Amino acid sequence: MNVNSTVTNQVASLEVDGKKIHLPIIEGTEKERAMDISELRKETGVITLDSGFVNTGSCQSAITFIDGEKGILRYRGYNIEELAEKSTFVEVSYLLIYGKLPNKKELEAFSTGLTRHSLLHEDLSHFFAGFPSKAHPMAILSAMTTCLSTFYPESIESNCDDQVNLDIIRILSKLRTIAAFSYKKSIGQPLIYPENSLSYCANFLNMMFAVPSEPYEIDPEIVKIVNQLLILHADHEQNCSTSTVRTVQSSGASVYAAISAGIAALWGPLHGGANQAVLEMLEEIHQSGRGYKQFLEDVKNKKEGIRLMGFGHRVYKNFDPRAQILKKSCETVLSKLGVSDPLLDIAKGLEEEALKDTYFVDRKLYPNVDFYSGIIYKALGIPVDMFTVMFSLGRVPGWLAHWKEQRDSGVKKIFRPRQVYTGPNELQYQSIESR
Repeated sequence: MNVNSTVTNQVASLEVDGKKIHLPIIEGTEKERAMDISELRKETGVITLDSGFVNTGSCQSAITFIDGEKGILRYRGYNIEELAEKSTFVEVSYLLIYGKLPNKKELEAFSTGLTRHSLLHEDLSHFFAGFPSKAHPMAILSAMTTCLSTFYPESIESNCDDQVNLDIIRILSKLRTIAAFSYKKSIGQPLIYPENSLSYCANFLNMMFAVPSEPYEIDPEIVKIVNQLLILHADHEQNCSTSTVRTVQSSGASVYAAISAGIAALWGPLHGGANQAVLEMLEEIHQSGRGYKQFLEDVKNKKEGIRLMGFGHRVYKNFDPRAQILKKSCETVLSKLGVSDPLLDIAKGLEEEALKDTYFVDRKLYPNVDFYSGIIYKALGIPVDMFTVMFSLGRVPGWLAHWKEQRDSGVKKIFRPRQVYTGPNELQYQSIESR
């Protein structure tokens, strides 16, 4: 049990088949309360049924706090607004994984580790040639993350903290190289190797967009915005991919296997693919010629096949705090780059129109982080099929933090949800001739 949680004097009473049991109430540091049902089946023979786990706490965690009603997101107690403005992705990664902001010496050592481990083993780099030219970058990212474990087999069964820290550094550093290599592979350009003189995000941009035939100029303001994008995606509590990482960790699998599974879960269009869906929606509006105003009318009239993407959020019933930050960055990027793109014009018009329409405002359908991130990525020249990869790069420190938190908790209990069986009753086997 996390030391910062409290077993209160309150209990919930439940009666099953005439037997009454008491369920302890546990309270977290932000006054969130939960009923402890760990003894429920043992005492009553009954389990809970909660499709999608929307009311079920799978763990106690000290990493991220979300208040969806108030629009609050904090990493290790720090408000996301302050971190996005003042911090860097590398510093936030350290905060999430190790539980505190690093001092100067700690940050320097962490950054040096990321620099020294950015190269891929040359044999591993040859694997890219084996993928089809149209292979999705997320498939490559997940496959290559698993492949890393074959080059570092000592990580699979090691319980040494030094080995764990080294694996964390390797994953954080090498995944950006794999992501950039997968992009270069998809467009048929030569691979650009990491440059040790560059910062984490500047290095990634250089590997993505530089070519051997001419110099690539790195804009510090764009680097800052990429840092911000990754920070805002770094963790978001027990979402689908994060809970997947924790589930795989509970089996004792290596950290490479757990992160690869997280990438695969994030790939789903209902999870990490939302910002890609935003651009596809904008493309559909553009090609149909209906205009964003007519599109919003079709949404209000619930016209078949029309879906408004990038607005509203399952957790936030107020403004998504990440979206408010990215709205400003979006304006900065579009202004600075002077990008002329009809899809971006549609996006700006869609946002402006929806924010003044009571239909959407009353339903709290505000633009979310996926709406703005997709627009920014497109303006930066990142192709649509790389959007979810960018999401993955941002989410890696959160996955690693949850993997490490669960590992360090000392709880050796494999995740194994129950079910309510709804299939046929006992059947008798029939020979094939009589079926």
